[in-house]
Amino acid sequence: MKTEMLDAGSSIPLIGLGTWLAAPGEVYTATKTAIEMGYRHIDCAPVYSNESEIGDALTDSIKKGLVTREEIWITSKLWNNSHAPEHVIPAIKQTLKDLKLDYIDLFLIHWPIVQRKEVIIPKTAEDFIPLDHLPISETWQQLERVVELGLCRNIGVSNFSIKKLKELINSAQVKPFANQVELHPYLQQNNLLTFCKRNDVHLTAYSPLGSFGRPGIIKQPNEPILLKDPVIVSIANRMNISVAQVVLAWALQRGTSVIPKSINPLRMQENLSVNEVLLDKEAILQISSLDKHYRYSSGSFWAIEGSPYTMKNIWDE
Repeated sequence: MKTEMLDAGSSIPLIGLGTWLAAPGEVYTATKTAIEMGYRHIDCAPVYSNESEIGDALTDSIKKGLVTREEIWITSKLWNNSHAPEHVIPAIKQTLKDLKLDYIDLFLIHWPIVQRKEVIIPKTAEDFIPLDHLPISETWQQLERVVELGLCRNIGVSNFSIKKLKELINSAQVKPFANQVELHPYLQQNNLLTFCKRNDVHLTAYSPLGSFGRPGIIKQPNEPILLKDPVIVSIANRMNISVAQVVLAWALQRGTSVIPKSINPLRMQENLSVNEVLLDKEAILQISSLDKHYRYSSGSFWAIEGSPYTMKNIWDE
């Protein structure tokens, strides 16, 4: 398994199993199967509503001797309704209880969005709290405390722009270990990748295959289908590999980790075997021309009428 060692001394496996949209009753088997195959990175979040089932799979896998706790990397996240300083530690303790772990390897601020405590999914503008009322810096101080308490080994963010990362790095005592963002050939985020490399912040790609399986309610009309792109298909045919392997290999060769979600054992194995794939310069050059700056997860669900969050101030573009 390819890994990347960062300044903090932690080594993150570059291929992980995403668990967003993994339904109850499926995620236990998928997680356990992934560990048996050799996956050593599982990406979780409480808002996915499946951490308890993942915890069962982790417990059973460790008991069976498939893996030790030290050999596996577990990421989880702080949901938007737990940004207040008094809510951060209880939130990670609940995650640890659900995952049945003593610590997690990486704890991320899921979005630079703040909601009232009683709100899981916002429906009105009143469900939000503006960042100038509850700044990320106050939440981050409690994440630093979480590290001091030994509840997690590393802390980071998700869906953060360069502007927000700069602000956080300048105010933090502990620099963010990672930034998890949507990243694929249609959204290459070259400036963000360069910034993160210069500042020793690891970049993890979510939706690395274009997130075709997302529910229709959060899809946009006439979305481009990444895995049907003729350039990527032609590379796959020329190299005798799958289109998914082309896209994942491209991400790994840029130095990012990937967390493709699958519950299909054949696809899971195919994704994992991308460790052995090396794209040539021609393929890399061809893929570099595909950038559309297209977000499958646009963030529009936060930009409810009257919300303090807009597409412009979420992405700072």
